Amino acid sequence: MKIIRLLILLVLFTTQSVSAKTLLVLGDSLSAAYNMQQQQGWVALMANRIKQRYPDVVVINASISGETTTGGLTRLPELIDRHQPDYIVLELAANDGLRGTPLKIIKQNIQQLISLAKQAEAKVTLVGVRLPSNYGPRYTEKFFNIFEQLAESEQIYRVPFLMQDVALKPELMQADRLHPTAAAQTIILENVWGSIGQMLAE
Repeated sequence: MKIIRLLILLVLFTTQSVSAKTLLVLGDSLSAAYNMQQQQGWVALMANRIKQRYPDVVVINASISGETTTGGLTRLPELIDRHQPDYIVLELAANDGLRGTPLKIIKQNIQQLISLAKQAEAKVTLVGVRLPSNYGPRYTEKFFNIFEQLAESEQIYRVPFLMQDVALKPELMQADRLHPTAAAQTIILENVWGSIGQMLAE
């Protein structure tokens, strides 16, 4: 009887392991709970929601402050190899834009990130971000349009704007006017959930 029970437990464990899925978030400080506790950030809040609705999906947050698209390209292959993600959320490029990186390079880097994710047979959600208006309308608008262009051409999911209903509200922004406060994280969660929730449901 003990042997039979052990075999049943082994089968159950193996089945759960095989059916388990992974969602990888690759982002910068906007996804890394900058200046707040990790559990307050939108990725942690999303992980809690996913745990309730999709208990077989594990969320890995590989976001780090200061990350760029170039840094993401360097790290993503190893992250894919380690975690074997079924879903990848890309939230990068803000730091590239703040540094005035040529738009052509930003677009190429994001496209390569998407290609790496697709090669790993992962579903992809691209998260759109905006730059402060003082970077000039020509650069900022072309920067923002990159996300829509790539989402359409690559046929992937897209969050139009991560900081919708947050960026222009001083009470929801930290003193640097670049990073959202802990109070803004629930709003950001709703901003991303439409696309990410759809990706998980399909």
